[in-house]
Amino acid sequence: MKQFVLIVTISLLASCRQGPVHLSGIRASQTVIDSSLSVDDSLDLFIAPYRDHLEAELNAPLAYAPETLRKNDGTLTSSLGNLLADLVLEQTDSLRVLQGNPPVDAVVLNAGGIRNIISRGPVSQRTAYEVMPFENTIFIVPMQGAPVRELISFLTANRKPHPIAGLEIVLAPDGSLASVNIGGQPFDEERTYYIATSNYLYEGGDDMAFFRHGGTPEDTRYKIRNAMVDYFRRIDTLRSSADDRFFQMPER
Repeated sequence: MKQFVLIVTISLLASCRQGPVHLSGIRASQTVIDSSLSVDDSLDLFIAPYRDHLEAELNAPLAYAPETLRKNDGTLTSSLGNLLADLVLEQTDSLRVLQGNPPVDAVVLNAGGIRNIISRGPVSQRTAYEVMPFENTIFIVPMQGAPVRELISFLTANRKPHPIAGLEIVLAPDGSLASVNIGGQPFDEERTYYIATSNYLYEGGDDMAFFRHGGTPEDTRYKIRNAMVDYFRRIDTLRSSADDRFFQMPER
């Protein structure tokens, strides 16, 4: 009996043994989703209240722009870039004060991150989504000495209207660096500055590798887009221009 059970067990194990698997073929099909498909009325009715509520929230006026703000209406600065940097400075600085942390000294963002204008007229949450469609959060990076010099050298050489705030850079007529102020005071090599930027730039985006040479960053988990919306709610009228926070002196 034992031998019989053993023989049956071995036979079953042998029959269950799987041989090598070979691909015999690949089949694919395509389902086109376009206007030829009919609308499911029941589904549309179910979604409608949520869609209408979302549209109302996105389009509700929060502030007013008396002039259209753009990211390319200046040479080294822009009206929209300055607004974005200024509001990030204000909103983030307020947050750090509430947390009992040192204030933000300056802001550096990237012009490429701005994806739309702010048109003259009412400004809404939709405006913020159109200008800043990314999920970027604000990082606070402690920096001093060499990393700050790298930052200034990058902006001087790059010569694009990257959004900056709390930072004043003056170039001589020949393009060389004439002066740098941070927080209204001359740049101090020995001082630690708290620079606000985006998580994308901290990771080296747009070739801004200098942020990684600073200290350990703080991820505020505060999205730039949310900072925009909070600022819009707080400010009735958006005013900004391409000013001289970063400019080159003319030839005499």
